[in-house]
Amino acid sequence: MVASGIPCRNGEKHVEEIAKLSLDLLKCVGEMEIPHLSSKKLQLRIGFNTGPCVAGVVGVRMPRYCVFGDTVNTASRMESTGLPLHIQMTEASAILLQKRVGFIVTERGNVEVKGKGLMRTYWLEGYERTIASPTQHEEKTSIPLEHTSIEVMQRHL
Repeated sequence: MVASGIPCRNGEKHVEEIAKLSLDLLKCVGEMEIPHLSSKKLQLRIGFNTGPCVAGVVGVRMPRYCVFGDTVNTASRMESTGLPLHIQMTEASAILLQKRVGFIVTERGNVEVKGKGLMRTYWLEGYERTIASPTQHEEKTSIPLEHTSIEVMQRHL
């Protein structure tokens, strides 16, 4: 599990960071080879959600930073109801992500989610950054995924 925006809030930037990390993870898994199963590929499912949660340190002998709440449970359901090599997100995440430039989001439709009923979900399919040219026209260029969220993570370390 990965979380963004806790313990230090980052406004709506959390959804962009999680989206870029998700895309990077899928790319890395696609390039990964399993030595003892060379004909098989790892089938990663990713799901995420946006919303409030509670976090804190739990334990005395071996303290752990834990995150709790319906937002976390729903994110877990996005993963478990998703498809291999796909990134599924809730409508709340999709609305915030569509405000950010460059993300390719498509509606999956309604999915039966345990404990939640029917939920409208979305796929995150990629990222294209828009770059202004010297003539002030915008053009879309694909950015290699290895140059996205890894940089975001390194800034926070």
